[in-house]
Amino acid sequence: MASTSRLDALPRVTCPNHPDAILVEDYRAGDMICPECGLVVGDRVIDVGSEWRTFSNDKATKDPSRVGDSQNPLLSDGDLSTMIGKGTGAASFDEFGNSKYQNRRTMSSSDRAMMNAFKEITTMADRINLPRNIVDRTNNLFKQVYEQKSLKGRANDAIASACLYIACRQEGVPRTFKVQMAATHIARKAVELDLVPGRSPISVAAAAIYMASQASAEKRTQKEIGDIAGVADVTIRQSYRLIYPRAPDLFPTDFKFDTPVDKLPQL
Repeated sequence: MASTSRLDALPRVTCPNHPDAILVEDYRAGDMICPECGLVVGDRVIDVGSEWRTFSNDKATKDPSRVGDSQNPLLSDGDLSTMIGKGTGAASFDEFGNSKYQNRRTMSSSDRAMMNAFKEITTMADRINLPRNIVDRTNNLFKQVYEQKSLKGRANDAIASACLYIACRQEGVPRTFKVQMAATHIARKAVELDLVPGRSPISVAAAAIYMASQASAEKRTQKEIGDIAGVADVTIRQSYRLIYPRAPDLFPTDFKFDTPVDKLPQL
């Protein structure tokens, strides 16, 4: 019979003979087995993950995970609510044309807002290639801020961006944001000096990011920036050529140059 110990206020199944051993889970049988002595210390374990795996290069538009996504502990109901799709056949409607099968329970407004914020956080993290642990920390920070209502009235995407920045600093990867802050300053100054008349904001931002990255130790190519920003390489070059002559006036005063301004690419 398995014994339990307290770890972070949650029960943990352990082997009575080898309590420090990391148990091996047999997903097909639903058993948890001690690797030291082979004792089955837990059976009929429920796998809360997806029934089927979904790969990023799959072309299918629908996730074939018939049992749904794994539990999300950040949501009040664990994101396990069931949603019934709209019927298409005649048997799905009554004689008055109303759907026979309707959702009896819908997601709360707070959970819906957090779900949208989590999706935005994931999208932002994917764009700058941040690891999953930063996404998880950002989600936790956003949940804390949202529940405390300390920033009530602020846009959720702005709060999500701030939480992502804090999570990166806590995890020790703040360097990318130094370049982003410099790029923001460059783009703002370029607009104030009327250096980019008629250029779209996204092309100006991409050119500013390219200039800031070339001046820092974290250099990025036009293609890398273009793929993330959704801008063509030629568009970045055109905007960059407009702001390059005034480059010394565009950088923040406290910016630490890895490459001097006069050594920046002229394109």
